[in-house]
Amino acid sequence: MRRSRLTGFVTSLLLAAGLGLTGAASAQASSTAATGGYVALGDSYSSGVGAGSYISSSGSCNRSTKAYPYLWNAAHGPSSFAFVACSGAKTDDVLSGQLGSLNSSTSLVSLTVGGNDAGFADVMTTCVTSSDSTCLSRINTAKAYVANTLPGKLDTVYNAISAKAPSARVVVIGYPRFYLLGQSCLGLSETKRSAINDAADYIDAAIKTRATAHNFVFGDVRTTFSGHEICSSNSWLHSVNWLNIGESYHPTASGQSGGYLPVLTNAA
Repeated sequence: MRRSRLTGFVTSLLLAAGLGLTGAASAQASSTAATGGYVALGDSYSSGVGAGSYISSSGSCNRSTKAYPYLWNAAHGPSSFAFVACSGAKTDDVLSGQLGSLNSSTSLVSLTVGGNDAGFADVMTTCVTSSDSTCLSRINTAKAYVANTLPGKLDTVYNAISAKAPSARVVVIGYPRFYLLGQSCLGLSETKRSAINDAADYIDAAIKTRATAHNFVFGDVRTTFSGHEICSSNSWLHSVNWLNIGESYHPTASGQSGGYLPVLTNAA
């Protein structure tokens, strides 16, 4: 999500408070992916916002050495590695600024995108500062966007990837559910938490449908993050990070290594 929006969200929070992949890929596919070039595209969930250890040259994109693309590259040693995922990226940003490293020699592409298009940060702000009913209404608006507009945006990105890297194995990775429900936990009501989780399921379903239609692999991180959501005893997601509010509501380093990396490893 965009750091500026997250900053606004946390400000709103203070004001309001006043207060695996399904089915492992074959070993042969993984070996093939490691022999060619690897390009990591996408938004803050791929750049590693929240994991710390940011690469200074990445500027506001906040690419982390603890992000799953960086970790996969270190473990597998592909012939080349282009880490171009960027905090705040939408589908249009991927199209306009992230595809330059793709070519006929690219054998693996990873991607997370769609959450910023759907306005997740605004959804969270609304849910924190408003009633349950207003929160649910805003979520329904976001879900309508996911149903009616996002599929076309994803198709355009996926078509562009295929055109530039026709031999690549493309792994499109989704988003985790944010909350472990049924727990005693300060913050949003159970109604809001449940609706936000449902929205994560909704966008993941939409992304999976379009990825599958393009013969891409969908990586489902909801399984690896299960039991590590916010409100759990060992969360792999930041709630509000007071030391760096821009990292709020992003995976921790453990979320990258334990939640995202295994999904890419199994799919690559």
